[in-house]
Amino acid sequence: MMITFRSRVTPDVVMLRDLAQYLLGLVGKRLDTRGVILRDELPGAINRLEAAISDDDKAQAALEALHYTRDRNEDAGGGLAKRAWPFLDMMREAYRQNADIIWGL
Repeated sequence: MMITFRSRVTPDVVMLRDLAQYLLGLVGKRLDTRGVILRDELPGAINRLEAAISDDDKAQAALEALHYTRDRNEDAGGGLAKRAWPFLDMMREAYRQNADIIWGL
């Protein structure tokens, strides 16, 4: 199932339900039938997602230090940064333009 995130100031971001649930969990939200990330909540949400991406990057670097290649990991779906960047970009732009992000409508 696909989840569509909308904001009045950005293009829609569409992702699979599992990824949406995971990313929302990282930013402190639940994937309900409908939901919203208010503009006032966006700075904290952005910081939490950026921290999770940083942690993932550090874990990827540790794997590379053990002679695993990034190519093998990308074949398995890529890192968090690659999967989360459209949502992170949407949150940043919504915050800059004083907008909320909604889903399920």
